[in-house]
Amino acid sequence: MSKLLRILFLIHALIALAVGVPLLLAPGRFLEALGWAPVDPIISRLLGAALLALTWSSFRGWRATQWSQVAIIVEAEAVFTVLACVGLLRHLLAGHYTLLVWGPFALYLAFAVAWIAVLVQHWRTDRG
Repeated sequence: MSKLLRILFLIHALIALAVGVPLLLAPGRFLEALGWAPVDPIISRLLGAALLALTWSSFRGWRATQWSQVAIIVEAEAVFTVLACVGLLRHLLAGHYTLLVWGPFALYLAFAVAWIAVLVQHWRTDRG
């Protein structure tokens, strides 16, 4: 498995953990501290749970040694991050949001590009 993919899994796990735990445990305090209000605690906690699940899959991917063990995780991450970008971009282009909202979009975009790059790299290597 490539060094890029292992690093990507580790970075993703750390970021998802750092955001997922406070969203699951104290979404109102966490998001209001960032200036994000109003807060829907139910959706925020669901997002926190999803991010923690993704943390676990990235941890498992980081520990894996073969592409077959991580292929479905990489594909799911690519789909999730692309769809997150589409959903966020719809709101960003239609409204007047602060830089705070552009931050998650930029992060999801960076991860989308990285996950897709890993997939393309693997497909090229697999064919060659």
